[in-house]
Amino acid sequence: MKGIFFNVLVFVACVIAGGFTNGLIIQYSDAIIPAPAGLNLTTEEGLKAAMAIMEPKHFIMPFLAHAIGTLVGAFLVTLFIKERKLFRALLVGFLFFLAGTYMVFVLPSPLWFDAVDLGLAYIPMAWIGYKLALRFSRK
Repeated sequence: MKGIFFNVLVFVACVIAGGFTNGLIIQYSDAIIPAPAGLNLTTEEGLKAAMAIMEPKHFIMPFLAHAIGTLVGAFLVTLFIKERKLFRALLVGFLFFLAGTYMVFVLPSPLWFDAVDLGLAYIPMAWIGYKLALRFSRK
């Protein structure tokens, strides 16, 4: 029972760490690629209004936030959980994928971005996080 509780606790902590990484990147993305002038991207309404005039460059940081957040969560799960590492790393990716899918419906964005984001930022990045953690833990 102690092992199950530990694994659940570690899994949740790793998902939170991935989500925190995602949020941190989003929070500071405006400093790297500024939003179009006069737009408020801090609210859902502001984001919805801005979608029509945003350029492809404005979608780079959200994609990186999703991809790196997933990678961090899967990497940490693989490092700290002792068994079924691939399954748990991919589960992190799947949970982030579900959150990304939810955002597709909440926040209308260009179809090309939705396809790239859902196709590349979650499950593939969870697998890469798993592989990186295996390499890191062998040294």
